Amino acid sequence: MEKAISHFDKQGKMFRDQLITVGDLLEFKDLLLSDIKSMLKDQVSGKTKKWLKAIEVRKMLNISHGKLQALRDNGKIPFTKLGKVTYYDADKIEGLMETATIVKF
Repeated sequence: MEKAISHFDKQGKMFRDQLITVGDLLEFKDLLLSDIKSMLKDQVSGKTKKWLKAIEVRKMLNISHGKLQALRDNGKIPFTKLGKVTYYDADKIEGLMETATIVKF
């Protein structure tokens, strides 16, 4: 693969009839798989946001703005307000979802 890339860099353009070997394809496959594994590992490792905005919580819980406001007012869902923006702790929201309790409005 590096041969093909270095050839491309030297010549500045690739031709339709340029040869790519099986070794080049296997090397490309290995590089592609390692990149995909790295991206998946980043997602699984918990690199999620700590704080969520209201719209993200509403999408996560599939509720309206009014229902989210009612949950906040009743103390059912914890939040932090900085200025005019309300933030929700992602871990606490996920914890509420995992407890499988029924919340009445």
